Amino acid sequence: MRRKSTSEKVFGTLIVIFLVIYGALALFPLLHVFAQSLSSASAIGSGKVFLWPVETTFENYQEILKNPSIWQALRVSIFITVVGTIINLVMTASLAYPLSRDEYKGKRFILLLILFVWIFNAPLIPNYLLLKELGMVNTLWALMIPNAITTFNLLVMRSFFLAIPKELIESARMDGAGELRTLWSIILPLSKPVMATMCLLYAVMHWNTYTAAIYYIQDASLMPIQVKLAQYVKESADALLPNDEIVSMTSEEGIKMAVVVIAAIPIIILYPFLQKHFVKGMTLGAVKD
Repeated sequence: MRRKSTSEKVFGTLIVIFLVIYGALALFPLLHVFAQSLSSASAIGSGKVFLWPVETTFENYQEILKNPSIWQALRVSIFITVVGTIINLVMTASLAYPLSRDEYKGKRFILLLILFVWIFNAPLIPNYLLLKELGMVNTLWALMIPNAITTFNLLVMRSFFLAIPKELIESARMDGAGELRTLWSIILPLSKPVMATMCLLYAVMHWNTYTAAIYYIQDASLMPIQVKLAQYVKESADALLPNDEIVSMTSEEGIKMAVVVIAAIPIIILYPFLQKHFVKGMTLGAVKD
């Protein structure tokens, strides 16, 4: 085993220091938000809260969870995240696979059309009129179908499919497998890293849905959690919660921070389960001689 030179050790140490500092800068705001969500109104108002809760209380969370609209918004966000991500993965894989195969004619033209629409996308009013004609306005489908395939994710998945050895596909065809069977039994099992990555990206996109909900949804019961979060940020806590439920330990700022934590927790929980799939070498030793 080759010993590292002094310059390599110094460079490695500097990289570690940089990553630690960068990680701390990214972590501090999250800790501050979490600390405020668990602190009393007096502690927040006096500026005592930094990275650790002061006069710890769960009143902020209790007041939020008493609000039925929060639970409804969470249910809506969970639904569009789960169902929307499944739609995204199915549609993106179904288009990326033929675009990655050399034998399919017209794929270059289709790619040019996709890139053209990506660069010169339709403005808001035509999109709204189209969704209205399709009967999707004021439905949850308006938050999922228009973004069933995103160009960037499609190109990433196509590039991954291109790296899969052609010998595997040819072997499957020789064994009598059709295109769907090849995609389902050969391509997708070898594509766990990219599928996990796409799953996380699409899930975050749906969970953070805000603008589309403002444009296409009028029914308050169909609003996702991010819209409810914006309402807490823009309006006073007293206006959103019944006055007889407000207690001395809660504060407007604390309630806002608690909503931020509630909105972020699902994605934070999801990431560790998908992170383990972010690996390379998925076809190592899989090619037949």
